[in-house]
Amino acid sequence: MEIDWAGLRAAATEAMRHAYAPYSDFPVGAAALVDDGRVVVGCNVENASYGVGLCAECGLVSQLHMTGGGRLVAFSCVDATGNPLMPCGRCRQLLWENGGPELLVEWHTGPLRMAELLPHAFGLEDLERVNAASTAPEVPTELAKWRGRGTVFVHPDLAGGETIWTGYWERSGGSADDEKGVLEEGPNFGTAAEAVTWGRVRTPRIVVVDAEGGLAWAGDGAPPEGIPAVWEEDSND
Repeated sequence: MEIDWAGLRAAATEAMRHAYAPYSDFPVGAAALVDDGRVVVGCNVENASYGVGLCAECGLVSQLHMTGGGRLVAFSCVDATGNPLMPCGRCRQLLWENGGPELLVEWHTGPLRMAELLPHAFGLEDLERVNAASTAPEVPTELAKWRGRGTVFVHPDLAGGETIWTGYWERSGGSADDEKGVLEEGPNFGTAAEAVTWGRVRTPRIVVVDAEGGLAWAGDGAPPEGIPAVWEEDSND
């Protein structure tokens, strides 16, 4: 989709002229291109109770949903001079929710992707991951004292000619001095992601073993020494 940045900036500038900013005297306007070709706009609206003031992006996102929804493709925000203005942190989250990592944001040096402006963003996938974990099989009562300890190893196997995934929850915590032994063997799962979810209910230490014996870290934090890669959900399914 071709983006008329000059036109977007003009729409944002017009929106800025409708801003209600008697306290800061800092009017802001915003405009965005939607994936169906619409342009939605917003301006900041301040309040005597300063904390409940609304940024221009708030009005823009409300107009987006009031006029049919969709996804934001390109976004321009301007100050009182009509020059590009960078969204604040809270509004970057709003834009991520409604445009995602590929949304383009106008800046003096050229358009920037939201993934550049809000790296490691919180999004729907984080909620889905936690919700999936909450529906995973519970840790057996007799093993509850081990929750948060040990390591889960997730690996593929074959059943009926098809790849399945399972996991072993072991006592080892990564040290050569740790007592070894399997605490629990997981059921068969259709994907590695399901097996990893099973493991995360048990411990933050998850190692995924691929069909060739390669290791990848699916646990919390950086991979420990000896594990060369970070597991990506789509890499083994």
